[in-house]
Amino acid sequence: MYLHRIYLIIRPSGTFQPRAVWYISRAVGYIVWIVLFFFIQILIVMVKQYEVQLPAFKRGFHLITHHITDAIESLPARGLVNVFLHHTSAGLIINENADASVPADLNSSFDELAPERMSYYTHILEGDDDMPAHIKSALTGVSLTIPVSGGRMKLGTWQGIFLCEFRNHGGPRRLTVTVYG
Repeated sequence: MYLHRIYLIIRPSGTFQPRAVWYISRAVGYIVWIVLFFFIQILIVMVKQYEVQLPAFKRGFHLITHHITDAIESLPARGLVNVFLHHTSAGLIINENADASVPADLNSSFDELAPERMSYYTHILEGDDDMPAHIKSALTGVSLTIPVSGGRMKLGTWQGIFLCEFRNHGGPRRLTVTVYG
């Protein structure tokens, strides 16, 4: 838009007239505003956040997908759902929800990976199950991100979201569910 003016005011010797700097700064200013406008448009997404209080579960792997979907008012046509667990002795996973033997086998396998009462544990004041719970939580993680499409979480046919309760008496657990779309 201003480039033709810039071209006309450059002297053949290659030096600028004083007005050239003004035209260049104005053109750059417009470009910056246009880039910022489009960048802001990209960043403007719906973000909603929900707090979910889970009941106390016994030690094991527990399907909690319905607790999460019940808490969310609505999902966007496309986006992401992030589920964050506010505890260090429990975890979150996505796994098969069709066969009850899967969570039971996972629980047995995790107990083998991090057994209780190991002589090398130094963090023992909170009970025999506490340090193994921290190890298991480190292996599973405390956060999941699930894609959203068509207003639904894109979990596979047999997939569900599980709370991995690694303590014998963990108590209620708290989740923050953030929806981006």
